[in-house]
Amino acid sequence: MSDIRIQKTGEPDIVEASDGRLTLSVPIQIKRRSGRKLVTLPNGETAPVRPWDVAPTYIQRALAMLESGEAKSLKEIATREGIDNSYVSRMVNLTTLAPDIVAAILDDALPNHITLFDLAVDPPALWDEQRERVGI
Repeated sequence: MSDIRIQKTGEPDIVEASDGRLTLSVPIQIKRRSGRKLVTLPNGETAPVRPWDVAPTYIQRALAMLESGEAKSLKEIATREGIDNSYVSRMVNLTTLAPDIVAAILDDALPNHITLFDLAVDPPALWDEQRERVGI
């Protein structure tokens, strides 16, 4: 599940036609990121998320299920999500993440280059080393 992040890459350009019409051109960059579509406005702020875009990302759902104890075993999680048991075993590493990294996941505030795979496969045991790897 991926989505697109749109960011302004240059200055807007306004062209006035001879008939009085205006054309606004805003250079943008499109990036895929964690299940949501975000538009960065010319002032650098992110446009408000529409109500139908607030569904939790896969990483948020996985982390919530693991942390809450909603599922009683790794096999149960795999069955519920329709995924392989070995994949779920790797995801268990998410429960060892530093609290501020967990908060960044839930707030969808991780750097663009960080993926679920980056967080789940062989995370450092020390939280400071995790933060260094993630870049926060």
